[in-house]
Amino acid sequence: MADGGDSGNDARRQRGGRSQRREARLSTDQGVRRPYIVRGIPTYDILSDESLTRIEETADRILAEIGIELREDAEAMRLYREAGAQVTETAPDVWRLKFEPGMLREILKTAPAEFTQHARNPANNVRIGGNNVVFAPSYGSPFVMDLDRGRRYGTIEDFRNFVKLAQSSPWLHHSGGTVCEPTDVPVNKRHLDMVYSHIRYSDRAFLGSITAADRAADSVEMSRILFGADFTDRNCVVMGNFNTTSPLVIDGVTAAGIRTYAAANQGSIHLPFLLGGAVAPLTIAGMVAQGFAESMASCALTQLVRPGSPAILASFFSSMSLRTGSPTFGTPEPAIGSLAMGQLARRINLPLRCAGNFSTSKLPDGQAMWQSMMSMMSAVQGGANYVLHSAGFLDGLLSMSYEKLVMDTDICGALHAYLDGMPVNEDTLAFEALNELGPGQHLFSTQHTLRHYETAYWDSALDDNQPWETWDEQGGIDYAQRANTRWKKLLAEYQAPALDEGIDEALRDFMARRKADMADMWY
Repeated sequence: MADGGDSGNDARRQRGGRSQRREARLSTDQGVRRPYIVRGIPTYDILSDESLTRIEETADRILAEIGIELREDAEAMRLYREAGAQVTETAPDVWRLKFEPGMLREILKTAPAEFTQHARNPANNVRIGGNNVVFAPSYGSPFVMDLDRGRRYGTIEDFRNFVKLAQSSPWLHHSGGTVCEPTDVPVNKRHLDMVYSHIRYSDRAFLGSITAADRAADSVEMSRILFGADFTDRNCVVMGNFNTTSPLVIDGVTAAGIRTYAAANQGSIHLPFLLGGAVAPLTIAGMVAQGFAESMASCALTQLVRPGSPAILASFFSSMSLRTGSPTFGTPEPAIGSLAMGQLARRINLPLRCAGNFSTSKLPDGQAMWQSMMSMMSAVQGGANYVLHSAGFLDGLLSMSYEKLVMDTDICGALHAYLDGMPVNEDTLAFEALNELGPGQHLFSTQHTLRHYETAYWDSALDDNQPWETWDEQGGIDYAQRANTRWKKLLAEYQAPALDEGIDEALRDFMARRKADMADMWY
């Protein structure tokens, strides 16, 4: 009896020790375990060369026969025209641009297939393109939500909290951009507070503002203060995320912003936001052809401004409920479209942004997670290099969720292991593990198991894998409730990365001067 009791106590102590080590790992993660993923599995190519060629030819027809409408940017019009576009003015400051087949591909040959975006902590620099995968949090929601306070307009405090939570996750690589709209700060000034929050509360790469040319310029200037003017001119340190106005329009604000980032040698993402049946064909092949055409036309402007400046081909495909007209996210057909975009991006030799943890669910529930996984898997299998909306996306992008953010980062953690693939070598084949004790014996105590047991499998921060009885005795806490506890714990333990006092003072001074130069605007 005594021996059995001691063995039981030893086993409980051993299990307790493992639990404590696991909890210590999960509670002390500040920053990434690796700056980005280098994929160890091949992409999933779903289309034949013949099908891809037909999509490319349709995109060329769209560009040559229908064209792109450019609004209110005479300088962009001049650049396109001088490059060989056929330009027709259809209204004051509105031009129809048409491109001969192959013209845009030729222009885009100067865009880098891979590039580095530098972070203020060089250990967190990200490599975008090739076999590299970068996860960033969600972007653009006017509302935020959590289980305690429900859905509400976002504030600058929420914005800072999301930057801190992203910084605290080992499974995100990039700080993102407008992680939520801080509606308590004037519209024309909030970009300053957002960029500063990324710089102050994270030491990762980030996105700047794109909502006006002067706000884009402010984002670049703050980056120059952080990195130095010469370094910024030679390297990508900030990026802008630009949407075309689908179908087939580039507006003046977008074009001017693209020119601002490209002139400074900074990166830009070129994203048609396509809602099938509304601003794009409802058939996925047609949607992909349109998105490819729009993104190429937008990307090409960067090379006309400054050849060699970084540009990312991008797509945001979504379906809709044809019974109600409501957008739907995380559905299977747009996921297939993302896979096709991966093949097109590789054919044109540009980095790709697509998909993310999309969902139209109003709560962090089962619908939210199955839709997210459907969409996110298409990004990683299709070969996306930069995945915005990797964490927090809820309510059809109208809401940024505290719980969903940590639930999504758990998915991102699992995808790190998935993308690593399966190394095959003498150690992983593990003949010795079977040979040590022979048939009929468990492998818990073998040297191979003891050598690998702490690192063999990805370890979730949220899953409950205990027996039902234990889970029930502990209160029957569900996944969303565990996520609620998790984000609060991360914020309580958050520690800001050190920032040079002189740089911090210079940034604050720049912000104060810019804010003093303009009256508040609230719309």
